[in-house]
Amino acid sequence: MRAIFGWLTAIAVVLGAGPAAATPVTVGEPKPLPPVAFETMDGAPADLEEFRGKVVVLNLWATWCAPCREEMPSLDELQAQFDPQEMVVLALSMDRAGPERVQAFLDEIGVTRLSVYRDPKAAATRTLKAPGLPTTLLIDREGREVGRIMGIADWAGPEAVAAVRSLLAGESLPGTQRAEGGGG
Repeated sequence: MRAIFGWLTAIAVVLGAGPAAATPVTVGEPKPLPPVAFETMDGAPADLEEFRGKVVVLNLWATWCAPCREEMPSLDELQAQFDPQEMVVLALSMDRAGPERVQAFLDEIGVTRLSVYRDPKAAATRTLKAPGLPTTLLIDREGREVGRIMGIADWAGPEAVAAVRSLLAGESLPGTQRAEGGGG
């Protein structure tokens, strides 16, 4: 539990020092998420409920978002460290352009392990009250939000890996706390 808060605090410090200043990291009691619908890269309907039973790192991003582009390789590295049957990095693209553009970007940077979905109307940003991109939610196996980072983070770092391991072990976070990360 302390490890997760420590991880989020460390990321907040790193975020505040980086070129893409982040807004506060929010850590709190697990809270239910509203239904979130999106589509596969082939256009088939999908939703967040399909991932219940797994730890989910839900990243809202777009190819035109410079911090998102910078963050993608570390999300790919995070996924490489975990069994996708247990933990999934769900990269939800807000791009209005077709899936070809999203896939071309992923190919260009060598990202191959992420579960990539599309939300061309950016409905998830409104539903999840995400004020900007990238926004990443940590979701436990029961489908509850346990943490949120608004801005870029190093997802391949030891703090992020430790946080995911804690969630996989079923550890939850005590109380709501805020760690300041820089401008917004």
